[in-house]
Amino acid sequence: MSQAGTRAAARETATLGAGCFWCVEAVFQQMQGVWGAVPGYAGGSAENPTYQQVCGETTGHAEVAQIDFDPQVLSFADLLGVFWRTHDPTTLNRQGPDVGTQYRSVIFYHSEAQRQTADFSRREAARLWPDPIVTTIEPLTRFYPAEDYHRDYYRLNPGQTYCRLVIAPKLKKFAQEFAGRLAR
Repeated sequence: MSQAGTRAAARETATLGAGCFWCVEAVFQQMQGVWGAVPGYAGGSAENPTYQQVCGETTGHAEVAQIDFDPQVLSFADLLGVFWRTHDPTTLNRQGPDVGTQYRSVIFYHSEAQRQTADFSRREAARLWPDPIVTTIEPLTRFYPAEDYHRDYYRLNPGQTYCRLVIAPKLKKFAQEFAGRLAR
């Protein structure tokens, strides 16, 4: 089998919501074993939602990042370990300055194995937090990629105020806590 065929066979996908999708994308793009993270929308009823519609809280969608990763390098459980430590899963519909249902904490599973791993991981993560975890675990029914201007947002706009005040400190904390997981 060619190397390209091997890589395709080893690919797995996770879809996670942990506040603003710019933050989620930026964190997971830095991980060893991640091939890509795409910001988008999931969990709502509207087809082909726009950013403005999702921010209006009429679609039911959450801002998420869909993460393609190599399970031979990084397991789904490993991804969830980072997920639990890079946002506050105890605040309902809020992460830092971002407030609304689109910022909810959610794991959208792609398979029964992911659902089981997510359930176990949530129980384990409860030990990390003094307040109850409000993260939901839901089947992924459809993922809608966000508009192009949202992709690679932190990489393309590091000087933007939100990036400097919200994303950069999150990435610094991530790098300190997960130094062994950073892509080289």
